[in-house]
Amino acid sequence: MTPSSLTITLNGESHELSAPAGLPTVAHLLTELNLGARKVAIEVNGEVVPLSEQKRHTLSAGDEVEVVTFVGGGDPAYELDDEPLVIGRHSFRSRLFVGTGKYASNEETIAALEASGTECVTVALRRVDLARKEGANLLDALGDRWTLLPNTAACFTAEDAIRTLRLARELGIADLVKLEVLADPKSLLPDVIETLKALKVLVAEDFTVLVYTNDDPVTARKMEEAGAADVMPLGSAIGSGLGILNPINLELILASAQVPIIVDAGVGTASDVAVAMELGCDGVLLNTAIAKARQPVRMATAMREACSAGRHAWLAGRMPKGRPSPSSPTQGVISASPGRDA
Repeated sequence: MTPSSLTITLNGESHELSAPAGLPTVAHLLTELNLGARKVAIEVNGEVVPLSEQKRHTLSAGDEVEVVTFVGGGDPAYELDDEPLVIGRHSFRSRLFVGTGKYASNEETIAALEASGTECVTVALRRVDLARKEGANLLDALGDRWTLLPNTAACFTAEDAIRTLRLARELGIADLVKLEVLADPKSLLPDVIETLKALKVLVAEDFTVLVYTNDDPVTARKMEEAGAADVMPLGSAIGSGLGILNPINLELILASAQVPIIVDAGVGTASDVAVAMELGCDGVLLNTAIAKARQPVRMATAMREACSAGRHAWLAGRMPKGRPSPSSPTQGVISASPGRDA
């Protein structure tokens, strides 16, 4: 006798799935969950189920199913007489990359992104909230106005990071991804060994990987040698707002890098962005510094202007540091020489 239902594990919890005519398919599950029209990616027993296979892929009792989507983790800024920032197959005019998490609402998120002038925004992959049947999700709010940069926030192993980005690709996002594998949930510092392990797999699968790591020049070089399209050394710990703590190491990284260098993590205010750009960094990625400011949209504007100012200062070339020297001609002055009687 064919059972009328079967039990699967759905997003970590037991779920009774109707099966009136034999084994149900993934498409049947999505219809039952009222998710057929939403942008989701499906994984069954650790393997991604492509959209083209969802009507044929059957589910059995005991299967472990993950249903995920993106959640929050303007006019692009124009740099006068500047080349675009090229990362792999992608090109950007704005050198400010902005996260989408921690804002009070989707409306505030969109307003801040517009004010920042960014062209590329990070998004985190999370399980679909199955209890929420209505209302726009983040992808609905973002539309197609920005390049999406899926990241692996909250991943602590190479395997989890790889799974996450494979699911992100199934959601139809481009190959451009941000890889971060953290050592622990307290410090949020990168685990460079696990990061390097994941990086090699993702590069082999033709992802364009922006890789988050520490500010060690040797590690940065190894990430580049492993195929990273962009290396993202931290300014300081994630969410700390402490700014650029080790500019000397950043200069060492920049001196030998053959791929773009984007500072990621630790930015607290606009001057931190300017410092990174004045050092010669190719861009800055930030989130909390905008989202947790008292006025996020105003802070986003400040970050945009700081990024532009720092970039212009780098291109212009700063004056040499040294002993004091007058800025006006010394010949023909009418005052007495210093130290002499008038």
